[in-house]
Amino acid sequence: MFAYKPAMNEVLVRLRALYERRAEERIFAVMETPSRAIEAFQGEYREGYCDPPDPAERIAFWDRLLAERAAVEDDSVPSAYLSEMDQGLYGGLVGGKVQFMAHPDSGWISSMVAPILRDWSELERLRFDPDHPWFRRYLDQLGVFTEEAAGKFGVSHFILIDGLNFVFELVGATQTYLGLYEHPGEVRRAIELAYEINVAVQAAFFEHAAAPGGGTCSNMVQWIPGRIVSESVDPFHMTSVDCLQEWGRGPVERIFRRFDGGVLHIHGNGRRLLPAVAEFEGLKAIYLGDDRGFPKAFDVLGEIKQRVGQTPLVLDVDFNRFADALDRHALAGGVLYRVRGAPGVDAANRLMDQVRGYRT
Repeated sequence: MFAYKPAMNEVLVRLRALYERRAEERIFAVMETPSRAIEAFQGEYREGYCDPPDPAERIAFWDRLLAERAAVEDDSVPSAYLSEMDQGLYGGLVGGKVQFMAHPDSGWISSMVAPILRDWSELERLRFDPDHPWFRRYLDQLGVFTEEAAGKFGVSHFILIDGLNFVFELVGATQTYLGLYEHPGEVRRAIELAYEINVAVQAAFFEHAAAPGGGTCSNMVQWIPGRIVSESVDPFHMTSVDCLQEWGRGPVERIFRRFDGGVLHIHGNGRRLLPAVAEFEGLKAIYLGDDRGFPKAFDVLGEIKQRVGQTPLVLDVDFNRFADALDRHALAGGVLYRVRGAPGVDAANRLMDQVRGYRT
């Protein structure tokens, strides 16, 4: 189905079993191998602010990167990520000044905005306009990506900026947390506006970026059946679980229902939220991030599995540690392991032969 993934059909069968919770005794893996495309990007960009990127140049980068990976026989599904629209799009649609930033380690160029409102009284002027220049810019880039990717690779869904994430863009984190107590009505109105904007953005994505097998390409989980959105509960990593239940669960489940469900990511400082988010209606999988100052998810996977039950998980692990655990038959099932630092394609493919035959 994709020129850059010769074994696409077999991979979709495997991933479908994982995300339909029929593979608790099996393991899955994505192998990261050395990349000339990333090296070239690192030679061109330093980390930090940069000029607005040309969509044609960005999709050319993804073409080079994903073409290199065509020989890797893992559980990856090649897709380009609209990192330029990652956060700045949503703030730009309501008047925010969008800034771009290069990330040489990944080849991404991301976007963000500074807080948009001086105070809550300005909230009333905000409206979603489908003719806004930033929405047209988004559709134009989406069109470039889908046209150039056709037949070779997919286009990944990209992050929602709804709920308190959107309020962060309006007033900043501190005023958002204070607003829960001092301006709850305004926070709720902002969340409602966020829902309208995010539905429009994601509906446009699914209209233009159809994925094979009736699924969604995903930078978080590779591929998953249905029209699946990518959610974030990052603001609640700094709050109580009760705050998540009061302010986060409703908006998350609402947009999951609007589509066919969603995936979300949890950082190291938010793992106490896992039992709560695992119960969210429509949740399909969780990506576990690693952060400085917290144990790596791979090291505490047994404890995490106890917290989330049969919810499919995705996490990162170094190649040597993964290979050692594989040899010792010590890997938990129902997990997609993103294996970092494989020395080359041949080593990755040899390990994948063991992965496909592994049973817990």
